[in-house]
Amino acid sequence: MATSKPMPLATTISAPFWQALEQNELHIQQCNQCDGWVFFPRKHCTHCLAHDLEFKSVNGEGTLYSYTLTRIPTMPEFSDEMPQALAVVELSQGVRINTTLIDVAESDIEIGMAVKPVFDKVSSDGKTLLRFTSAANQGGVRDYQDPLLNLERNAAGQVQVPVDNLSALYALADNTFTPWSNEYVVDQALINDFADLSGDDYWLHTDVEKAKTDSPFKTTIAHGSLVQVLQSRLTIALPFEIVGFQTMVNYGSNRLRFPAPVPAGSTIHGRSKVKDISVSHKGIQLTLEMNIHVLGNDKPSVINDLVILYR
Repeated sequence: MATSKPMPLATTISAPFWQALEQNELHIQQCNQCDGWVFFPRKHCTHCLAHDLEFKSVNGEGTLYSYTLTRIPTMPEFSDEMPQALAVVELSQGVRINTTLIDVAESDIEIGMAVKPVFDKVSSDGKTLLRFTSAANQGGVRDYQDPLLNLERNAAGQVQVPVDNLSALYALADNTFTPWSNEYVVDQALINDFADLSGDDYWLHTDVEKAKTDSPFKTTIAHGSLVQVLQSRLTIALPFEIVGFQTMVNYGSNRLRFPAPVPAGSTIHGRSKVKDISVSHKGIQLTLEMNIHVLGNDKPSVINDLVILYR
């Protein structure tokens, strides 16, 4: 599972720092010319300006230099961490690191208190953030906890995710497609019926003889809008069920594309994935990317980022 919280982006310069965290080690730079310690990662020494820095392992022990408690999340994705103790820690090497203090009661937080590092695994693929805790605590590695793991399942085996469980909702957006749906045939009769209903009787869709000679596809093709609505004919085996909401509405599409044609007589199938979870005053918005393919084609015929609003 992934995290939907914004994550730091490693650069060429900072990559060794982040790679070390994933190995449960803290590496910071030291200048080979003046022995000064440097943080955050950069190309030159902040003491003597020499371009001769080397990442070295340190134990991460330090003291709390400053902190503030936040009770209103800066972004909705952090609402499950309230209140946050945003802190500045001064390592024994003298450098200061912006971080988060965890597993310490508010009443026990004191400027100058001794702290130690916690390597916080925030996703199943090993992404790690550097936190700190009291030196009296265990510290070390905090393993990733899958927020979906202990949730109940319905009779179909779907994980039941409460609409107010933000951690579990964010875990759904793991960029993993469902298995393929059932198959459905888009024949000329269906295309003609849709043309009658919609009023779109353009020859590319309805004139079989003209399409044989004038169409670049040498056959009639289905309307993109027809293929889009046929997603209702495709049974997608979503691995989850959202529960505990009062209303659920189709809020529209963030993106709708028809990258490839669906020739008359084609068999289609589809799959989907949760692309995004967001929170606003309107409620919980789940963006479900629906892809519909002609059977055997790698390129999708429909890409629909469907937005579902829960309240």
